Amino acid sequence: MTSRAEYMPGPAAGARAEKDGERWTLILVRELRHPPARVWDAITDPEHLREWGPFDADGKLDRVGAAVLLTWTGTGQTTTATVTRAEAPRVLEFGELRWELEPLALEPLLKGTRLTLWHNIDRRFIAWGAAGWHICFDVLDRMLAGASMGRIVGRDALQFGWQRLVEEYAQELGVTAPGGISKGSENC
Repeated sequence: MTSRAEYMPGPAAGARAEKDGERWTLILVRELRHPPARVWDAITDPEHLREWGPFDADGKLDRVGAAVLLTWTGTGQTTTATVTRAEAPRVLEFGELRWELEPLALEPLLKGTRLTLWHNIDRRFIAWGAAGWHICFDVLDRMLAGASMGRIVGRDALQFGWQRLVEEYAQELGVTAPGGISKGSENC
C-alpha cells in the first residue's frame, strides 16, 4: 500500500454523465477488494466517513427516514439529507446521492464490491466532482485495507493530482472543465 506522502491517483476511469433535461448525474463505478458489508459500513457510519468521505455526517445513514446533517469538508456547506432508501448492503439513497453495492468475485476466494455512485451535480462542476470522488474512493479503498492515509478533500486534494484528474474527467465526460479554482471550490 502507498503512504499518503507517496499517493498519486491513477488516470481518470469509470465515469459517465447522464442528462435529463437540465439535470445532470455523474455516475462513477469502482471495484473494491472488500465485501459489500464492509463497504456499506464505510458509506453509512459517520466515523468511517470522517476518514475518507467528502462530508461529515452527524448521524448514521443506514435507515430510511434518518435525517442527517451533512457538512461538505471542502466548502463547509451544510445540508440536511433524509435517507430515502437503505437496503443493506445493496442500495443507499439520500440527498443528491445514490449508492449501489454489488457483490463481485475478484478471485476464487476474494469477495469484492462493485460500487456505483450516482451524484446529481451541476454540469459546470461535474469534472470537479468526478476528480474529487476518484480521490475519495482511493482513500476509502486503502482505509478498508487497513492502510488509512487520512481524508484528502478540499484544498488538500490539489497536492494529490486533483487538477490533472479534473482535466482527464472533463475530456472523458465531454465537458469543459471550469476555469479558476477558488478557495474551497474543489471538493470531492
